[in-house]
Amino acid sequence: MPVDLLEFEEPVGVLLKEIEALSMLPRTADRERSIDTLRRRAEEIRAELYATLTPWQRVLVARHPSRPGTLDYVERLFIGFDELHGDRRFADDHAMICGFASYRGRPVAVVGHQKGGDTKQKIYRNFGYARPEGYRKALRVMLLAQKFGRPIVVFVDTPAAYPGVESEERGVAEAIAYNLREMIMIEVPIIVIVCGEGGSGGALGIAIGDRVLMQEFSVYSVIPPEGCAAILWRDANQKVEAAAALKLTAPDLHALGLVDAIIPEPAGGAHNDHDAATALVDQALTAALADVSALSSEARVAARYEKFRRMGEEGTAFTDTEASPSAPGPER
Repeated sequence: MPVDLLEFEEPVGVLLKEIEALSMLPRTADRERSIDTLRRRAEEIRAELYATLTPWQRVLVARHPSRPGTLDYVERLFIGFDELHGDRRFADDHAMICGFASYRGRPVAVVGHQKGGDTKQKIYRNFGYARPEGYRKALRVMLLAQKFGRPIVVFVDTPAAYPGVESEERGVAEAIAYNLREMIMIEVPIIVIVCGEGGSGGALGIAIGDRVLMQEFSVYSVIPPEGCAAILWRDANQKVEAAAALKLTAPDLHALGLVDAIIPEPAGGAHNDHDAATALVDQALTAALADVSALSSEARVAARYEKFRRMGEEGTAFTDTEASPSAPGPER
């Protein structure tokens, strides 16, 4: 099975190996027809597999090493990207990409996580785990965008914020909390796209927006399935069950009202065709940006605030009953 295929794609891998073997033989008309038939069959099987993915399989797709990240979308969607570095306090975080560019002739700010491709890049980017200075750099660029009236486009793709000792020493929890408060009040449009793995506060620290969009096979959760399984079942091998329980897929989150729309992906996922995936992101981003930009800044901030306040309404019935003066008090 080719190395870029996931475990559940083994039926596709078998056909691709047959295609590779036939391609190495002398070309004939019959052989070309056989190759075309095998390719069509491979695409059909791939489409069938991706139409019925389990939550854990979606996690694997979201983590695929060839899945396009922030810099891939910057290269294809934006013109004249100028990256800004440093948080003006401690250092530059290579796991967080920030800068200004032009999108369809309109100046915008771009912020996003970057995991890296090969091993060298992954180490350089800290595997997408942003440190406190990354969140402070992101906010610095967002406030610059507000100053100059530029919309903000955010790409979320991180397992979580970096959990190391130095991250705690430099106040990662405070940095994320501060971003949440400030992003609620930023007056320019903010469009958030979960393009890969949206993990915990590491994702949420840059994900407060007027529109939160998820690519079809991305995931967004308070904790990775392995961590959830280790806590609840004391067994990280229960990650498949944890993935289902967490409701971390795009359809789950859209049904719950936690994301605004799902961006379709090409057959076989975004990693299978970067250009086609980018075209679909472009379409969704254009529509969302036009929709949000039509509002006044006051209406936009009020709607954004209300949007995130509504996310806690499911438990308000219990809270209201408990707080009611007529409700019996707790037993002592």
